[in-house]
Amino acid sequence: MTSPLEPVTEEWQRALAIVAHPDDLEFGAAAAIARWTGQGKQVTYCLVTSGEAGIDGMVPEQARQVREQEQLASAALVGVDTVEFLGLPDGILEYGVALRRELAATVRRHRPEIVITNNFRPTWDGAAVLNQADHIAVGRATLDAVRDAGNRWIFPEQLTDGVEPWNGVRQVWAASSPRSEHGVDTTDTFAKGVASLLAHEAYLTGLGDGSFDAEEFLESGARPVGTRLGVRYGTSFEVFHFDLW
Repeated sequence: MTSPLEPVTEEWQRALAIVAHPDDLEFGAAAAIARWTGQGKQVTYCLVTSGEAGIDGMVPEQARQVREQEQLASAALVGVDTVEFLGLPDGILEYGVALRRELAATVRRHRPEIVITNNFRPTWDGAAVLNQADHIAVGRATLDAVRDAGNRWIFPEQLTDGVEPWNGVRQVWAASSPRSEHGVDTTDTFAKGVASLLAHEAYLTGLGDGSFDAEEFLESGARPVGTRLGVRYGTSFEVFHFDLW
């Protein structure tokens, strides 16, 4: 029997979502973000790459421009008006100090209470459906960067022009992790999540034979999560605590 999920806290005002590619948030977490912006919370997006290697039939520089525009439109549909692109190379991100440095600077700049990222476990299902290398690198680096951001002796060169260490992140949430024990009801904002995914038109068109159904795909994940929450639709998260460090 599948265990129930505990609701995530909603006692916060500022969140920063850090993911590898345009569309990463839309494949599950966008409906949750629409819920929170609808509550008046501020959510900022940080895209580590621009997804320029993600469309086989489009050269990277063209894909970069197209996918950035699609991400901006997609974010607006769920109430997010601040989207940053770090411009790191798509498909070959490496976990390590360089990535931690970039993400620590982002955390210090935006000073969030909650940081959202994607599943960074080796698989999506806890068994055999492999995750993608960039997702794994960004998620792992995000956890470390949150801690780095609060230590003035790590990346001290960033502490200029009024930038200060930030140790105000309470939790990091990894969406759709197979180890999720928390979740949030997205029944009322599910349609906004679908619309935000559909905004990635060029990317979805390049996925295959054109048979991909965004609503069906998102429902296949949201419905079982909703069941574990006792609602129709939901988004699951693996929660990492930083408020007790």
